[in-house]
This record gives sequence, structure tokens and C-alpha cells, in this order.
Amino acid sequence: MSDMILDEFQYTVQELLIRNKSILDLLTKLQDSTARINRSIVKSVTQCGCLQINAKKQTFPEDATFEQIRDSLDTHIDGMLCDNCRDFIEKEIGRELFYLASICNTLDMNLYDIVLKENERVRMLGKFNLR
Repeated sequence: MSDMILDEFQYTVQELLIRNKSILDLLTKLQDSTARINRSIVKSVTQCGCLQINAKKQTFPEDATFEQIRDSLDTHIDGMLCDNCRDFIEKEIGRELFYLASICNTLDMNLYDIVLKENERVRMLGKFNLR
């Protein structure tokens, strides 16, 4: 089912993309949409206040296991997104997915296949795939 939804999304994007068909336009639009996601998250902190960012150095014991390290690291986020900020960030992420699907279409790649391959790499490498 999820493969059909992702494939349908990619096909719909292909049918609707008219103005920014050049790979150069798509690359800059993707970069712009990433910046908009970042800006939306920052605005949820600085303008709305539904989130707070309390960043500090991540510390963990040197002899800790992978699971202990994973569980001890902090996101540095306090609070929850309000409905308004959540809606806005979801729209920006949707725009990002649109341009990502457009790039896949331009390069004759299937977004669902890419997700499957990346999932397999992540699962196969497990904790050795740290990012």
C-alpha cells in the first residue's frame, strides 16, 4: 500500500511540475525548501514559543553500550509544537518532498525504490550506520 501512495505522489508531481523543470531550478528549489523547514522550526522557538532549544554538549560514559549512548543523548528540544506550527512545518516538509520527487523524476529514479534501498542499508548496517 505504501509503495502505491509514494508512487502515486511521484506521478502526480511529474504531472504538475511545469515551471521549474530544469534540474538547476529543482536543485535550488530543494535547497530553498530545506531552508524554509529550518526557518519554520526556528520561528516556532523565536516567534511562537511553543518550542525551546536548550543545547549543550552531549555527554555519555566512555564505557557505555550503544543502547545506553543512544538513550542518553538529548534532542535539546523542550515543549511540543502547537497545531499552527506543526501545520506550517508539515507544509514545508511536503514542499521538500515535492521537489525531491521532482528530482527523482528528472533523473528517472523511483522514490519508493530509493526509500526501500536506504531502509535496507540502515537495517543491514545497524549501529554501524551512525549519522
